[in-house]
Amino acid sequence: MTPVDTHEAYVQVEREIGLLLRRSRAISARLSRELHPDLDGAAYGLLALLQDAGPLRASDLVARLGLDKSTVSRQVSTLVALGLVTREADPADGRAQVLSTSPEGAARLSRIRDARRARWEADLADWPTEDVATLGELLARLNRLGEAREAEDG
Repeated sequence: MTPVDTHEAYVQVEREIGLLLRRSRAISARLSRELHPDLDGAAYGLLALLQDAGPLRASDLVARLGLDKSTVSRQVSTLVALGLVTREADPADGRAQVLSTSPEGAARLSRIRDARRARWEADLADWPTEDVATLGELLARLNRLGEAREAEDG
């Protein structure tokens, strides 16, 4: 087995993550348009986070997504107007509001996620299941590292 050059390993990680992020932005924009033609790229991630971790305050969305307040405010207003997100009084603080996916938002998101999952299954059909599981585990580790870094910097 050929020894691995440490520097080259990090060069490859940086290059591949850069490519993945560029593709991710393009995919998010397309998925947002699938939710509704008037939505921009941030909307899909916002709706997915609300579905997975909601209800949340808008300030939680800003912190978790790393977007500025104006972007989140604009996206939330559009999602509420389209009936994909609901606003309710925060049970812990009646002066604040929490956001949740509406039944329609959850249904549209579920359809898109099912289609994405089917696409991944088709694209990775030739991969051993163990490799797919390892990829998922490594991505989870990388995401936890990013979350920890953001908490330190936040």
